[in-house]
Amino acid sequence: MSVHVSIHDVAPAFRSEIELALEMAHARGCKPALLVVPNFHGEHPLEADASFCDWLRTLQAGGHEIFLHGFFHLADAPRLCDDARPGSRASRFFAQRVVSGGEAEFSDVSPEEAKARLTEGERILTGAGLRIDGFIPPAWSMPHWMLGLLQDRGIPYTEDHLYMYAPTTRRKKPSLVLNYASRTPSRLISSVAFCRLARATFPPRIPVPARIAIHPADMRFRLLRHEVGRLLDWAEGNTAPRATDLV
Repeated sequence: MSVHVSIHDVAPAFRSEIELALEMAHARGCKPALLVVPNFHGEHPLEADASFCDWLRTLQAGGHEIFLHGFFHLADAPRLCDDARPGSRASRFFAQRVVSGGEAEFSDVSPEEAKARLTEGERILTGAGLRIDGFIPPAWSMPHWMLGLLQDRGIPYTEDHLYMYAPTTRRKKPSLVLNYASRTPSRLISSVAFCRLARATFPPRIPVPARIAIHPADMRFRLLRHEVGRLLDWAEGNTAPRATDLV
């Protein structure tokens, strides 16, 4: 098993899209990890939706991993502490305009702000009765010192664009990310082309693990629903139930 599947941006606002993505994955015998955002864009607090929390608990009891996925999933969100150390202008532009659409929340936070968001995110997820199986920063962007912070907090798994990490054991492994970008037509076309090339070039059982990342927006485009299905077909029978199995 060398492919891990996950659904990003799990929040009450996207329940219908998440249900559709789960239906597609379950049809192929896969139980994706769920990347939960405690308060998506500061407008969709998990704590305010008891039925959504009940649903997530049921899914986790059925074998789905639950990962903390940032806190706001937004770079210009309110700070939770007074110490806010911005990154360089160049690195911020790359993280917020090239890699993401202003959602690389952890790319340039201070250690104090990172701790505050992790603490509050953990409080909300555990308060909802969810076990935290890992942390994945929005847009896969975080400073390298975050690995030590996650290790200190006993977080067993994280990842960025290039690697999968087990912070508690200080292990990492390179990994191929397969996902779609729908913010602009050019990004959509290029991401579809890349994933098609990867499917045609690599067998799913390869020495380097692959990660299939499904986003709610993928479910809104007929083309991307088709492409996600093709990726899941490619991975069928070779998916890992837990991300840490691949590190």
